[in-house]
Amino acid sequence: MAVLRLSHTFRLPNAVVWGLIAASTPLGAAVASGGGGGMGGGMSAPMSPSMSTPQYDPAQEYRDGMAAYQAGKFKDAARSFDHVTQAAPGEVNGWRMLGLARGGNNDAKGAAKALERALKIDPKAVDTRRDYALALAQMKQGDKASAQLDMLKSRAAQCNDTCPEAADLKSAISQVEAALKPPNSAATGPAASIAPSGSLLSAAAGDGAYVEAVSLINEHRYGDALVALDRASAAFGPHPDILTYRGYVWRKLGRLDKAEQYYRAALAIAPWHRGATEYYGELKVIEGDVAGARTMLAKLERQCAFGCADAEDLRRWIDHGGDPAS
Repeated sequence: MAVLRLSHTFRLPNAVVWGLIAASTPLGAAVASGGGGGMGGGMSAPMSPSMSTPQYDPAQEYRDGMAAYQAGKFKDAARSFDHVTQAAPGEVNGWRMLGLARGGNNDAKGAAKALERALKIDPKAVDTRRDYALALAQMKQGDKASAQLDMLKSRAAQCNDTCPEAADLKSAISQVEAALKPPNSAATGPAASIAPSGSLLSAAAGDGAYVEAVSLINEHRYGDALVALDRASAAFGPHPDILTYRGYVWRKLGRLDKAEQYYRAALAIAPWHRGATEYYGELKVIEGDVAGARTMLAKLERQCAFGCADAEDLRRWIDHGGDPAS
C-alpha cells in the first residue's frame, strides 16, 4: 500500500479538518467527502416495527452530545451518548461520555454503570478509572472506590514518573483520595465531581490530533499514531475515518484481527466508505481471501462509475496477490 496521505480517500475539507465540519455541515456530508455514506434518511414505504428501529449516526450523535455536555445540558448529552452506545457499542469514548453526562445529571448509579462498561473496553484508561472511582465514592461505596484507587496507585508505582500518563495518574489519585475523605474534611467538595470538564478535548485539539496521527502514520510511527488517534477519537467519537486509520495501523502492526474489527466498525457506520472498503479488501488479500477481496472491489466499482484510485489500488493488490509495492 502506498503511504497514507491527506489527499488519499480521507480528504479533509479546506484544510481545517473537523473544525469546519463541526461548525457548518452535517456529518453525513463529512463522511461523503471521505468516501463514505451517512446513515438514516426517509423511507419510501411503511416497514414493520422490527425494521424501522431508529438508525443513529454515532459520530453525529457524539458531536451533539459533546455540545450539550459542554453547555451543561447533561440530560440532552446523556440521550445523545446513549444513542452513540447503541449504534457503536464498542466505542469506549461513547460509554465514558455517557457516564460523565449521567454524573452531571446527578445519576451516580447510571454513571458508574456506563463507566464500568468503558473500563471493560479499555482497562488502561486513567481518566475513566478515576471517573468510575468518583462515581462509586458518590454512591458511598467506599470499598469499591478504594479498590479503583489501589489500581491507579499500582500503575503509578510501575510508572515511577517515567510513563506518558504519569501526570494523569497523579492527578487521578489526588482526586479520588479527596473524594474518599470523611465528609467533614476540608478537602472534599469540588474534587469529588464525577464530571471533570477539563479532561475533555476541544474540537481544535481533536483536529490537531487527527493531522498528527496521519503524519505519524506516514513516518511509520504506528504506536505514537495510535495515541494521537485516541485523542482524536475522544474529541469526535466513532468517525469512520478515524476507525479506518486505526484499522490500518493495527494491520501494519501485524494485528489483523484488530484491523478487521476497526474496518468492520467503520463500514457498519458508513457502508459506502471508500477508504474502509479498499483497506478491508487489502486485508482480505493478505489473509488469502481473494473472493472476499473481489467482493470489496465490486462494491467500490459500483460507487466509482468512472473509476477511482481506491478501486484501482485494490485491483492491483488482487492482481499482484499482495502489496504491489513489495
